[in-house]
Amino acid sequence: MKHSNSALIAAGSMALAYPRAIQAFRPRADASDPARILAQLQKDWSDMTAKLPETIKAQVDPLVTAQVEAMNASVAALQTELDQINLRARARDLNGGDADDRAATPAARAYASAFNGFFRKGDGADGLNALAVQAALTTFADVDGGYLVPFEVEQAINRVVINVSAVRDLATVMSISGGSYKKQVSLGGAGSGWVGETEARSETTSPTLAELEFTPGEIYAEPRASQQILDDARVDIANWLAEEVAFTFAEQEGAAFVTGNGYKRPRGIFDYDKVANASYAWGSLGFTVSGGASDFTASTPWTALVDLMQSLKTAYRPGSSWLMNRATVGRIRKFAATTGEPLWQPSVQVGQPSTLLGYPVAEDDNVADIATNSFPIAFGDFRRGYMIVDRVGIRVLRDPYTAKPFVKFYTTKRVGGGVQNFEAIKLLKISA
Repeated sequence: MKHSNSALIAAGSMALAYPRAIQAFRPRADASDPARILAQLQKDWSDMTAKLPETIKAQVDPLVTAQVEAMNASVAALQTELDQINLRARARDLNGGDADDRAATPAARAYASAFNGFFRKGDGADGLNALAVQAALTTFADVDGGYLVPFEVEQAINRVVINVSAVRDLATVMSISGGSYKKQVSLGGAGSGWVGETEARSETTSPTLAELEFTPGEIYAEPRASQQILDDARVDIANWLAEEVAFTFAEQEGAAFVTGNGYKRPRGIFDYDKVANASYAWGSLGFTVSGGASDFTASTPWTALVDLMQSLKTAYRPGSSWLMNRATVGRIRKFAATTGEPLWQPSVQVGQPSTLLGYPVAEDDNVADIATNSFPIAFGDFRRGYMIVDRVGIRVLRDPYTAKPFVKFYTTKRVGGGVQNFEAIKLLKISA
């Protein structure tokens, strides 16, 4: 399928004005200053795009190739730093805008103080459930299930999780208090017809409904500490627990949202049945192809991205994003139209992601690499297409007996997930 340059621009690509001369390559900006990172990112990207037209010529100067690769590496590092700043800013809203207010209530402070005593010495366990109800941490007592961690601990854990899992940041996140979450989806199909003013109206068919159910699985971690550390008042117990379990939870969640098989865990986006988009049916994800058996086509690799974007219904495009790993982003960053126009664009201000064909790019290293028959890219409105369900509360059980002289803390979180709208997500397959 061929695309004109005007069609590419209309699809969202922005042409750059290339500088006449290439300035000297600069080191990365100070990572503590987002404005400087952004300025250096835009400078390095401008230098790189000035060289892109030369890379599509029949005879490419090896020096030019080396320069582009070096600039691409710098752009990738700077964009990654900026993306992490953006994610941390958005993470504050993960538990709802009133989370800090809830943590500051007298009941919540009383619970946090009681939890600290329980955590350090096992004191006051009997009263924790009553305090949890008063602090609105839970609506029921569950001694056998452990004790809910205070708000500030749960927020610290989730803050790291969102920095690792791109899908959690893109998807709809639903907090539940029951064992599962069910929803009805209308597949359409209501009959209709044209009639005259006085003609009889025959009965039409009813719309089709599909039921989806999302059941959380349980992630656990079991860090341990010596009683001596727990007795030390200088140790921040909340931060210690959060740091110990955060990356364990983050890695498990991130992988499950992308490739999980749905058994005792979320079902990942790429685990569902995949069919050529022309044969798409509800319950599977449609895909388009790259045009090459093991890669993109050599001459016009960007056309596969346009085809993928165009395969999504127009109604889903306004909220859509790209999802791929950082190696794939690095490859696509060098794609240029025949006139040298780049498809990828860096962030234009702090708080905004990079874009590809005008749509935000999310990086997740759990997504497959470019290889024969792999699916390295997803495009769609993930907010409408994928749902994550979090069972309210992260729980901890204190065990001072089975690993003396250490105290073990069995920490659990229940989370599920799956596709909720199969029309809203499309995949790219590496295939001719």
